[in-house]
Amino acid sequence: MNRRVFQFAIALLWLAIPLVALEYRRVWDQLPASMATHFNAAGQANGWMPRDIALKFGLGIMAFLLAIFTPLLWFMSRRKADISSWAMLGFCGVILGFMVAGNQAILNHSLQGTPVRPDAMLIVLPVAVVLLIAIFLGVKREHPLPPSELLAEETHSGRAWSLLLVPGLIGPAIAAALVPVTALRLSMATIGLIGIAATAMAWSGFQYRFLRHGVEIRTLGFRLRSIPRQQILGYDVESWGALRGYGIRGVGDCRAYVWGNKVVHIKTSNGEVFLGHNDPQRIVRDLDQVMSR
Repeated sequence: MNRRVFQFAIALLWLAIPLVALEYRRVWDQLPASMATHFNAAGQANGWMPRDIALKFGLGIMAFLLAIFTPLLWFMSRRKADISSWAMLGFCGVILGFMVAGNQAILNHSLQGTPVRPDAMLIVLPVAVVLLIAIFLGVKREHPLPPSELLAEETHSGRAWSLLLVPGLIGPAIAAALVPVTALRLSMATIGLIGIAATAMAWSGFQYRFLRHGVEIRTLGFRLRSIPRQQILGYDVESWGALRGYGIRGVGDCRAYVWGNKVVHIKTSNGEVFLGHNDPQRIVRDLDQVMSR
């Protein structure tokens, strides 16, 4: 990745704020004192604001999002990043693009009575989330290991986390079943499917397969990562803090597969890998077999 180009693209995201501000300024004298600023899934106005508050609110939301996106993307630019970094940048751009388009739709509604149609965002945003997840899981997988003797197999599950995720599936399920707006139903169904997959992944856990040629990491039958034996430089037990997150984590050349607070940190010639486990010494012993120690 060209770091300077990536950082320049991050800076371009901030153009969303002056673009919206200039458009408001261009039509300011034509706007009504009170503007419709909130619409239901059918595009019907159900919330109003004074025009100055509407402007400040719209710019404030974008500034808030940029304050979250910028440090994250900048951190990615400081590491050895990959296509997932560009995918994340594109995802942030999609969200900000919809913010700009949404503000323009509000202005058009106030000036010309043009209907506000949130259908596109309700469909495109969940699809963008799915693509982002697919790209993130697809990179850094490495090539499959050649068939070889299975030395050991371990499972690291997060069943407590799966129980916490279940209540979050109720809202999308109800919306997908009852809301009459097709776009919203499709959106909620997509979000629900993502939630079901995450819950199943946490319940099933990560499966580590220790082979003569290296280590394979899987979940739900899907190969997440292969670590060839010749790439392993060293490994050791470490603690893992909640602030670093759980599940599949990491950007660039770092990946973590963690549901608890104990990990084995594997240093490889192609990055760092963290394998969570309640008894990390078992992972160390299995790695010793792989390395023939």
